[in-house]
Amino acid sequence: MAITSIGGSNRRSFLRRGATAAGASLFAVAAMEGLSIRAANAKDGEKDRGCPDNGGYGELRERTRTDPETGFSQTLWLPEDFDFKVFAVAASPMRDGNRTPLAHDGMACFPTGRRGEWRLVRNHEERNEPGVGVPAGSPERRYDELAGGGTTTMSVRWERGEPHFEEAWQSLSGTIVNCAGGPTPWGSWLSCEETTAGTGAGWAAEHGYVFEVPSAEEGETKPVPLKEMGRFVHEAVAVDPRSGVVYETEDQHTSGFYRFLPNVPGDLAEGGQLQMLKIVDSWNYDTRTGQRAGKGLYAEWVDIDDPDPAGAEEDPLAVFNQGWARGAAVFGRLEGCFYGDGAVYIASTSGGDEGEGQLWEYRPRGHKGGTLKLVFESPDAELLSYPDNITVSPSGNLILCEDTSRDLPAMRGLTRDGEIFPLVYHEGRTEWCGATFSPDGKVLFANMQGATRGELGDPALEPGRTIAIWGPWSMGVL
Repeated sequence: MAITSIGGSNRRSFLRRGATAAGASLFAVAAMEGLSIRAANAKDGEKDRGCPDNGGYGELRERTRTDPETGFSQTLWLPEDFDFKVFAVAASPMRDGNRTPLAHDGMACFPTGRRGEWRLVRNHEERNEPGVGVPAGSPERRYDELAGGGTTTMSVRWERGEPHFEEAWQSLSGTIVNCAGGPTPWGSWLSCEETTAGTGAGWAAEHGYVFEVPSAEEGETKPVPLKEMGRFVHEAVAVDPRSGVVYETEDQHTSGFYRFLPNVPGDLAEGGQLQMLKIVDSWNYDTRTGQRAGKGLYAEWVDIDDPDPAGAEEDPLAVFNQGWARGAAVFGRLEGCFYGDGAVYIASTSGGDEGEGQLWEYRPRGHKGGTLKLVFESPDAELLSYPDNITVSPSGNLILCEDTSRDLPAMRGLTRDGEIFPLVYHEGRTEWCGATFSPDGKVLFANMQGATRGELGDPALEPGRTIAIWGPWSMGVL
């Protein structure tokens, strides 16, 4: 599959160039050094892990902004001197004649090669039944004619001290439940389907795959399911820019952590080997409870013989069970996943003794295995509830999106000392998704998911929307 990446870079040369994962700029990799050492010092069972003065940002203050295109009004609680914009609201028109789909979710920000201009590629976790809510799209480019999920791409520029939304278009169509994914070092977005539904449920094609979307594409990409990366309930991915290995998370209460060894690094369509993580000398190790932060667990990998099993629709654990039969480990709802400082960080949304979430680090040690370590575990729902998408801040600390039904969902900062604090709140029950910084660290983009089912433009539905947040990041720990 030929991909042209932003700035004319060659996807096959990324290993020689030591490229940084697109969307995670150079400051992020440098600042991530030491994260695992310091954050793991959080004391087991300690509930007072709040960060003084909200990480240096002080009291959060109420602000309201309105999308000029749709008139949609949004209120957030942000630190003093920070501001935000709301744009690309569900059902708003795009340049290609389509309307912005439902259910904004995972997202990454890519450079364009032009200063102050970026592209956002954004998932849509639409969960309608077959044939409901399908975007116009291009019939010849739609993977499944009955499916309304996919991705949209947006052009954004920084001008006069703030971000400006320019235009958006459909970049992948005909997929379903596009939840998260991750950027590649060669400038594309890997969009993951969080379901294994297929023709048995009335769809025109089988689902449960990863699809690659070039950020440089000016229209809809040709949808190619990367079947050797597995058919399971996908959540997120992270690419090791040194080796080209792709790490994948699975969002089920019994989740596996996977890696994909590509036959041709940088060209995932050429296939490869899917594997699942196993703890050395421990059969079916359960990471969900009874863990101690900072303790290193030696890990290895077991092969998945059939990454695209025929029975995956009836049994969404068909891939997991293959690894489990070979002694692989189990996690609780693996969601967010990213690469930094030679390691992969993954969020277990419901892991931990309190069931409120864990953050794990996997550090490769050669080709055969590595070390798995618990970095942070939430001891209390008020401190952190159900961490989902993760991104690194300009200083190398973390921002976690909460996937919770509690009032006042938040994006929270997590320092490398294991201290946590609220960065932004909103009233309502829709979750924060897809947090990603601009390549220069000026703007934090994030999505508010909104309704995942229904017809576009229905006034009874809460619309998905994209938020841009900017301000004096240097005044605090982020």
